[in-house]
Amino acid sequence: MNVTIFPSVARGAVKAPASKSVAHRMLIGAALAEGVSVLRGVTDSQDMLATLDGIAALGATYEKDGDTLTVCGVGGDLSRSAGRFPCRESGSTLRFLVPLALLREGTSVFTGSERLLARGADVYAEAFADKGITMRKTAGSVSFTGKLLPGDYAVRGDISSQYITGLLLALPLTGGASALRVTSPAESRPYIDITLGVLRRFGINVEETRKNEFLILPGRYRALTADVEGDWSNAAFFYALNALGGDVTVTGLSPDSLQGDRACAELLEQLKRGFAEIDVSDTPDLGPVLFAAAAALHGGRFTGTRRLAVKESDRAAAMAAELAKCGVKTEIEENAVTVFPGGLKKPTGPLRGHNDHRIVMALAVLLTRTGGSIEGAEAVGKSFPGFWEALGQLGVGIT
Repeated sequence: MNVTIFPSVARGAVKAPASKSVAHRMLIGAALAEGVSVLRGVTDSQDMLATLDGIAALGATYEKDGDTLTVCGVGGDLSRSAGRFPCRESGSTLRFLVPLALLREGTSVFTGSERLLARGADVYAEAFADKGITMRKTAGSVSFTGKLLPGDYAVRGDISSQYITGLLLALPLTGGASALRVTSPAESRPYIDITLGVLRRFGINVEETRKNEFLILPGRYRALTADVEGDWSNAAFFYALNALGGDVTVTGLSPDSLQGDRACAELLEQLKRGFAEIDVSDTPDLGPVLFAAAAALHGGRFTGTRRLAVKESDRAAAMAAELAKCGVKTEIEENAVTVFPGGLKKPTGPLRGHNDHRIVMALAVLLTRTGGSIEGAEAVGKSFPGFWEALGQLGVGIT
């Protein structure tokens, strides 16, 4: 799908969609719980549909009524697991489900898009190397064979916090105490905090014995009824419209949220004030929209960008390519990106979305300043299917 955006100033109010990060974890908690959970505010994004497929493969059942899901959990019994998990393009779904699938002895197969499988689950191969669990890759899948047992686990934290979350979700169900140690700096630490918060809500307590070292005791997930809080990651695109001169009020957000992307408003204010230096180690999903805002404002230098290469696209390279079409120069280093001020103009041809929802939404924000079109605009469906409608309701001209 191609979308054309006309120079516009966004005004009005918009409700943030439910947090994808929180919803993934809550759906899995509900699937593991004994009894029936009711979760309100789950979107129809592709990533949510992937996790719904995943919890069904674990043996849970659910009913959907609008954005409300009623989930009947397995009570910690994974014996009914199907052993095959379609993950679409969702890295969270893949990495959260691998340790859970291994609670049932045997082989579990995970399928998904070519890009997802390229991003992979290799950190688990390292973490399980001495646990009798093996990983095998084929052209269209990755499979794990073995059984997750209580014990001492070490996992890297500089690739993705999703591996840590996967183990934190599964280890309470192994029947014994386990220790989990993060062996390298835990980037995106706020996502680990989200996991710990969701676990507490389901009755699972994990003790952090020292920084990034966790003691996990056996426990049982308890069913709950709850709302999924608003998503600061997607709200960032509306705050960016404000940084470019708009007047948008974003509702449905918790000011006390554990989401690291809550920092978006302050980071965008820094860019509005002038050339800024910003570390995105803990907020990598904000990278594309911050680059776009920097291009439209006073430029900026962003550190901690290494992991942008292993997202849905190589986000630093993708944004650099599209900003170049808009007359903006960028410089990519091993762990930094500089967006130089000046030169912003209407692109002479369409921009590419790189099959990445955050690239598309970031470019949409930028084009409200210059006008232009985006190819592959349907990628927003991965996390925010209602994005184009919300943008139009704010007075942004779109065809």
